[in-house]
Amino acid sequence: MFAVDIPGMKHVEIDHLVLDYNGTIALDGDLIQGVPEMMVELSTQLTIHVLTADTHGTVREKLEGLPCLLHVISPGHQNRAKLDYIQHLGCGRVAAIGNGENDALMLKEAVIGIGILQAEGVSTAALQAAAVVCTSIRDALNLFIKPARLKATLRN
Repeated sequence: MFAVDIPGMKHVEIDHLVLDYNGTIALDGDLIQGVPEMMVELSTQLTIHVLTADTHGTVREKLEGLPCLLHVISPGHQNRAKLDYIQHLGCGRVAAIGNGENDALMLKEAVIGIGILQAEGVSTAALQAAAVVCTSIRDALNLFIKPARLKATLRN
């Protein structure tokens, strides 16, 4: 479990980190450099879930051996499928990271939703739904490795 007190906001306890794949932890189907090592580090305190439509058909191979649960989403209504997934986990104990239109509902309902603006871009829906926006997945994951950064961003 990851716990953080955010001044003026609340005490947050997170059990699950839900990650979009393409555009978030991967670019053009390949994991972004540094992400596997950070996933291993975070897996000691969070259950990591990867949700994807597997656009490039490589996700199983790329995530092999990494400490995460993979869920491949069927085409159509992906926004709703991702929301249903985190609702099943319990939105109040989930942090989510994504960049796409199909991540917006998940980002809005997670206790902490993080939008990512990287090479693939970020949809305006995901941007508006996120509590935090980062310009790299490494920066976003570091919010959980170095929680003082998360506190500084979200305190009011």
